[in-house]
Amino acid sequence: MSNMKFEEFKISEEILKAIKNLEYKKPSDVQEAVIPIALEGRDIIVKSQTGSGKTAAFAIPLCESADVGETQPQALVLTPTRELALQVSQDITNIGRYKKIRAIAVFGKQPIETQKKQLKQRVHVVVGTPGRTLDHIERGTINLEKIKYLILDEADEMLSMGFIEQVEEVIKAVPKNRVTMLFSATIPESIEAICKQYMVNPVKVEINPEKLTVEKIDQICYEVDEDKKFSLLKRLLYIENPDSCIVFCRTKENVDEITVQMKNRHYSCIKIHGGMIQNDRLDAMERFRKGEFRFLVATDVAARGIDVENITHIINYDLPLERGNYVHRIGRTGRAGKKGKAITFVTHNENRFLKAIEQYIGMEIPKGSIPTKEDSEPFRVAFYEKHDAKPIIKKTKLSNFNSDIMKMYISAGKKKKIRTLDIVGTICNIEGVSSDDIGIIDIQDSFSHVDIMNGKGDLVLKSLKNGTIKGKTIRAQKANK
Repeated sequence: MSNMKFEEFKISEEILKAIKNLEYKKPSDVQEAVIPIALEGRDIIVKSQTGSGKTAAFAIPLCESADVGETQPQALVLTPTRELALQVSQDITNIGRYKKIRAIAVFGKQPIETQKKQLKQRVHVVVGTPGRTLDHIERGTINLEKIKYLILDEADEMLSMGFIEQVEEVIKAVPKNRVTMLFSATIPESIEAICKQYMVNPVKVEINPEKLTVEKIDQICYEVDEDKKFSLLKRLLYIENPDSCIVFCRTKENVDEITVQMKNRHYSCIKIHGGMIQNDRLDAMERFRKGEFRFLVATDVAARGIDVENITHIINYDLPLERGNYVHRIGRTGRAGKKGKAITFVTHNENRFLKAIEQYIGMEIPKGSIPTKEDSEPFRVAFYEKHDAKPIIKKTKLSNFNSDIMKMYISAGKKKKIRTLDIVGTICNIEGVSSDDIGIIDIQDSFSHVDIMNGKGDLVLKSLKNGTIKGKTIRAQKANK
């Protein structure tokens, strides 16, 4: 990584201020390579591992190039999973927060009517899974006329999940005069074919081959019978005493079972898998991210693109059968220059899958000797001492915005015929407040959310309490998170 600074990209002060709040110190390799090319408006194919900072590599150019006054979407980002769609939309919102960029996520298993209402408002960037995005396009609820950026994120994962036909349908629907950026950990022939067919003289960027990704992760595997796995897990947790750890299973049934067994032993754990409702999955990820729990038991839904800092250990309780998933799982640790440890359990029948993984990453994973109960017992007290200590709640990416920006709830929306101009006009009439202090406005049927910036939140809140908008009495308060 060089000593280049974000200021050298000649991006706006609003974007630089947001980047500083997000504590991005200097551009990652992929950001340094991609951002200048994207700002020039050229198509790009990027081969880069998850965890390399690629979201900001496309989010910064999107936010920089967006016309804030335009009411229709100007960028469309496709991602393979709901979690990633939500995370990417939040990252774009954060990077574009001072520029008042509004990004929303659309995905399945959420009411489409809710999304349709969001899409009727001013939206600059839409981030979606292929199926739900195509559904909106076919219904005519996403206006694609102004799209000038199309981003295909985790393209190889969309291929492996069977979304490639839907992705192609979306590509055909967006304007031909656009910038297309494709990000993928691997570039198989089918992805190359898409690039050749739908991109114009793309610049190819390759960052972080798999071998480099795993170099800073201490890997070890244990050959163990299926019915002995949990005993081994307990012993290793005592010995390793991780600060923050993800335990990966192949099935949601295994996740449920392991979580119950861990909770029965009073381990600080929470779970996530595809069978849970969306709000529960989001809540679990956020609580783990903040450090409320030491252990997250998860299926591969948490393996790709989910950003959690300072994970010290990954345990593959079940060996992934897809070799690429091994890299994505263990890539949750050893991030931002820090060391991490990846522990893998292998049954005798799974050795051929292990060999395939070793061939893929270009190294033999060292074999460990299974510790006995007597080996682990001396570590038990220290494990529970750490367990019983009050968790240190980590700052999230939004923490640095909190002193500067207040999200305000107003008890009036579309049903009271409240418009954006009505809210802006009312707030701008408050002495000491201007339109520059008003961020993203989200008007729902019966309420509205408004970002008040530049530390003016308390002033606006005090002025609006029991006030009126458009002659209608409203209630204003700090919004719940």
